[in-house]
Amino acid sequence: MNDRVKAALDYHEKPQPGKLAIAVTKPFTTPAELALAYTPGVAEPVKAIMENRDDAYRYTSKGNLVAVISNGTAVLGLGNAGALASKPVMEGKAVLFKKFADVDVFDIEVEAPEPQDFIDTVARIGCTFGGINLEDIAAPHCFEIERVLQDKLDIPIFHDDQHGTAIIVVAGLLNALELQGKTLEDARIVCLGAGAAGIASLRLCVELGARKDNIFVVDRKGVIHSDRENLVDFKAEFAQNGGPQTLAEAMDGADVFIGVSGPGLVTPDMVRAMAPKPVVFALSNPVPEIMPDEANAVRDDLIMATGRSDFPNQVNNVLGFPFIFRGALDVRARGINTQMHLAAVHALRQLAREPVPNSVLEAYGRGAWGFGPDYILPTPLDPRLIDVVPAAVARAAVDSGIARTDYPAHYPE
Repeated sequence: MNDRVKAALDYHEKPQPGKLAIAVTKPFTTPAELALAYTPGVAEPVKAIMENRDDAYRYTSKGNLVAVISNGTAVLGLGNAGALASKPVMEGKAVLFKKFADVDVFDIEVEAPEPQDFIDTVARIGCTFGGINLEDIAAPHCFEIERVLQDKLDIPIFHDDQHGTAIIVVAGLLNALELQGKTLEDARIVCLGAGAAGIASLRLCVELGARKDNIFVVDRKGVIHSDRENLVDFKAEFAQNGGPQTLAEAMDGADVFIGVSGPGLVTPDMVRAMAPKPVVFALSNPVPEIMPDEANAVRDDLIMATGRSDFPNQVNNVLGFPFIFRGALDVRARGINTQMHLAAVHALRQLAREPVPNSVLEAYGRGAWGFGPDYILPTPLDPRLIDVVPAAVARAAVDSGIARTDYPAHYPE
């Protein structure tokens, strides 16, 4: 067992197993407090909620409680690991929610590889929570699961592997294209990977003006074309009627590459063949589709991002999901809609243009840092995220009519 493996296992085992615990939030030391916390006092909020379901937000933890739920069918880079094996990841997600946005989480692992079984389970427990973060669920089932649950439940349902990734990708992409003197409307985009993250990212690009005839999606069989047999709906959405057949052909003259697939699938020659001033998002983790040193060796005019923290421009979902849920919970939103996604995109995009705080410079050991080819997104340690992103999301929820409450008074106008 090498040192890295041992350190990771020790971290999760000691001094007590796991990464989460439950804390009591009210005084509970006297007979009078016991009578308020449980019988007979607890009957009063029960009766209130019987009269008005929304009173659950007043008298219980529902309004600040998110379920992180998985069936373990697509765990990180480990594939179908199973529900129980996904628990360390779900606990980790819960820690990020709490650390970055003070959102409480129950992690729930469901032994339900079939979509309907999973949907039934989550729908029956949904009233417990103010929101549900779906996690590590394989495509194509993830699309159906999210859609059906959002129809069944009146709380935010957010599949982070789809929308969280898409929001961060598109925020960074808009900044990178601007730095390269290009626009999303005119960019020729190649996406390697037709799963949850890739499709959601492209859908958000289209919302912001990208043209489908300029988007080439590549899966294991090559570029997706409309004449392919048994083409599932979400792939048909981006199928081309002609043109390049292979990844290499699609990359020739491309302005943008988005990789959400696997390690080492892009060659230096493919990057060399891209248009002047290309943008390369190689997001496979832990090994990108092409390593930055390989890409930079053949192009000195590119802007590159990866999913790793040891290279510039990390595309990290923690920039999004804690703060998106914070904003949604603070206005008791009934869902998380496209307007809220776009609000988060623009908030992150703009924050990257602001001067970098000294605390971030110190944390990353930099004397100077700012908007440019090596800084197209804020870092996860930027203390302004909690002020900027939730406010933007909450405002979008209120303006789009999906919020139960008004825009919070403590948020900036």
